[in-house]
Amino acid sequence: MLAGVARWEPNTRARLVMAAVDLFAEQGYDATTVSEIAERAGGLTKMTFFRHFADKREVLFAGQEIHRRLLADAIAAAPDEATPLEATSAGLEALTGTFTDERREFSARLLAVVAGNSELQERAAYKRATLAGAITAALHERGVPDPAASLAAELGVGAFYRAFERWANSASWANSASSASSASSASSASSASSADPAGRETLTDVTRQAFAELRTTLATLG
Repeated sequence: MLAGVARWEPNTRARLVMAAVDLFAEQGYDATTVSEIAERAGGLTKMTFFRHFADKREVLFAGQEIHRRLLADAIAAAPDEATPLEATSAGLEALTGTFTDERREFSARLLAVVAGNSELQERAAYKRATLAGAITAALHERGVPDPAASLAAELGVGAFYRAFERWANSASWANSASSASSASSASSASSASSADPAGRETLTDVTRQAFAELRTTLATLG
């Protein structure tokens, strides 16, 4: 009876994602089965898993459609006078605003899992292309022609991924620092605060910085 209730809880999708990342990190992507993911998610079944995801690879990219929509909707809502880069920035603000600090450690583990498997790297590249395509299409809707639209999209997506890696990996740095001995914990915390300012920043903050860096670099090429 309890298992049946758990099977239909509204956060089933999120539990499956968390269980998959945990198992992939513990025993590897290839060695993990859909049944193991479902069981780890609270005694669910393979059938329940496949109601939410086509295969175990897709569980790591569950938010792709939501991310695409956030970017497109925010770009469409940008002021009429906004430049292509300003509209792209509005899209990035909407997207990164959904990443709470509680997701930072999970994001670090997700990056590590993807980095360790070529199949997942290929799927991640496809997601990146999809997000760039969403930005390009949204800019087209605003009347921005190519190559301006596609260049702005590539710049925006590049900034997001650079920032996401910095932001997520700052969690790994903080966790490493927190494992130091209690005798040096106070000084370690002080060092972490000064040496890793990204650890105190949101993904939105870090993305703004990355976008500004790329725009500055682009300007120097002219």
